[in-house]
Amino acid sequence: MSTENEGTAVPPAPSAPPVPVDAPAPSAPDASRGSAPTAPLPPVPPSAPGAQEQELVPAGHAPAYASSGAQDPQGHGPAGPQGSAPDAAWPPPPPATPSYGDAGSGGSGSGWGSSYQQPAPKSGRGGLVAAILVAALVAGGLGGGLGYTLAKNNDNSTGSTTVSASDGGGSLKRDPGTVANVAAKSLPSTVTIQAESTSGEGGTGTGFVFDTQGHIVTNNHVVADALDGGKLSATFPNGKKYDAEVVGHAQGYDVAVIKLKNPPSDLKPLALGNSDKVAVGDSTIAIGAPFGLSNTVTTGIISAKDRPVASSDGTGSNASYMSALQTDASINPGNSGGPLLDASGNVIGINSAIQSTGSGGLGGTSQSGSIGLGFAIPINQAKYVAQQLIKTGKPVYAKIGASVSLEDSSNGAKITEQGASGSDAVEAGGPAAKAGLKPGDVITKLDDHVIDSGPTLIGEIWTHKPGDQVTITYQRDGKTHTVQLTLGSRSGDS
Repeated sequence: MSTENEGTAVPPAPSAPPVPVDAPAPSAPDASRGSAPTAPLPPVPPSAPGAQEQELVPAGHAPAYASSGAQDPQGHGPAGPQGSAPDAAWPPPPPATPSYGDAGSGGSGSGWGSSYQQPAPKSGRGGLVAAILVAALVAGGLGGGLGYTLAKNNDNSTGSTTVSASDGGGSLKRDPGTVANVAAKSLPSTVTIQAESTSGEGGTGTGFVFDTQGHIVTNNHVVADALDGGKLSATFPNGKKYDAEVVGHAQGYDVAVIKLKNPPSDLKPLALGNSDKVAVGDSTIAIGAPFGLSNTVTTGIISAKDRPVASSDGTGSNASYMSALQTDASINPGNSGGPLLDASGNVIGINSAIQSTGSGGLGGTSQSGSIGLGFAIPINQAKYVAQQLIKTGKPVYAKIGASVSLEDSSNGAKITEQGASGSDAVEAGGPAAKAGLKPGDVITKLDDHVIDSGPTLIGEIWTHKPGDQVTITYQRDGKTHTVQLTLGSRSGDS
């Protein structure tokens, strides 16, 4: 995944929410690369001469699952023919279907719209305008004076009816479990990440403290620009900024670990929850830097679990797959890599992707924003990946050793007749071969999870660890079969 890239086809997400009917959608703020956070549109008095309404930009096509950052990371091109993804080799090429994307780096740029300019009054109307302004001022002065007099008289005759609070807002007790309490404890352990490439391009994302050694967990697409000699820094809510370096990154999982240079001694890692225990309807709290606005807190609920999500940066680079937690907590460009917390402040996911209604925005920009459909990498998976990256610097992926079609389908994941670059569709001696699977077999379930396409299967396999035993249900010649399979492993993204 990468930064914001609306309107570009990426791998399918078969079980994604239904495509909404095209309708006018509010435009989104601009977030160009490499500059300060965008500034708000200067206010225009509704009655001011020459004031123009901002037009809502309609969604001209079916919504794309688009990345939500402001920059594209460096990526590797897809391997093999379109429509197949060998399990044994990376990457599975992204097909052209409705796209998911990341919550992205919130890059920055110019203001959210052009500034308001007062046009000169037309000839012959100056006197009328002046007269109207004078009349308005007189009326305003009269109304204000009359109101003050009545209020003063009433106060003198009956006494004040105003009731004052016993305590100011700053001294109120905020009980554990309240959003304010969770935010107060979690914000000091979140950082705003700035990544910059050697060419000066980059953007903003989020991360959180993983351990006391200075490791920060975030998304791969957040740090992608800083790879190969770029610059990376992390800023805490107290304003302290630290240079950082990438310890390891996993493009397929969209997880990365960075480490602070000369980290402070008082780091407090966020507590990690159990994403397997999360239930639909549970409260969620997201922390991030949407559109460069650091330390922003939003709330919502878990809308769905095990949502198949495939994302890409839209430049033809490798795809990322996850079986995601879906939330309606507001997630925007810049939230990527930030923690998704439960009501107790435990991390249950890493905010990574959003669904967009399409491109368009104020000033003709292509930045998208939240429509209440955000996706997070479950923390149980992200924790395992982060630990591997810290240990070896490389990701480890579970695999079945078979190439499956990436075409959008509701029938299952079909093992292709041939793998990428002419390789065998079923790896000789691999897990699938040992289990008796053959080209043409259609996998319909992995354990109790329904498999409706190749991307869904990949995302589900990657929630497991190498060596895990799973039950595969598949169809061959119209008959259903079940077999036990022990997952193999692959190290690295290539």
